[in-house]
Amino acid sequence: MYFWPMVNVFNDTYFMNKALQEAQMAYDQGEIPVGAVIVVHDRIIARAHNLTEKLHDVTAHAEMQAITAAANFLGGKYLRECTLYVTLEPCQMCAGALYWSQISKMVFGAFDPRRGFGAMGTQLHPRTTVVGGVLEEESSALLHSFFERMRKQ
Repeated sequence: MYFWPMVNVFNDTYFMNKALQEAQMAYDQGEIPVGAVIVVHDRIIARAHNLTEKLHDVTAHAEMQAITAAANFLGGKYLRECTLYVTLEPCQMCAGALYWSQISKMVFGAFDPRRGFGAMGTQLHPRTTVVGGVLEEESSALLHSFFERMRKQ
């Protein structure tokens, strides 16, 4: 009898695709298409997308919504052992919230060379692992499509 080796399909690409689904929901609602999911032990515990227009709230970024949902799910403010997947490099505000949440890992899609936390010189928690550029083309394409549509209106 032969057994196939176990392959873990729950990898960064898999979860970034889930974040892209959230970004598409934002796009469809006229929000800047940024989506996020937070995962712990290969389980999604929070899903979110930008809601700044709907809520009239400049802080209603996908990451902020996801952090709040994950903290509520876990029953505590720290997101240790959690990974955030977000389609756009977080801004300075979101990076600050991620710092205080002590999230273990952050994976993002498209880089934001003007407003991203890297360009702003913002630091994440020293124990946070950062991976950038996962499904970067897909994340960037959705953002470019949104802003092109907005310019035509």
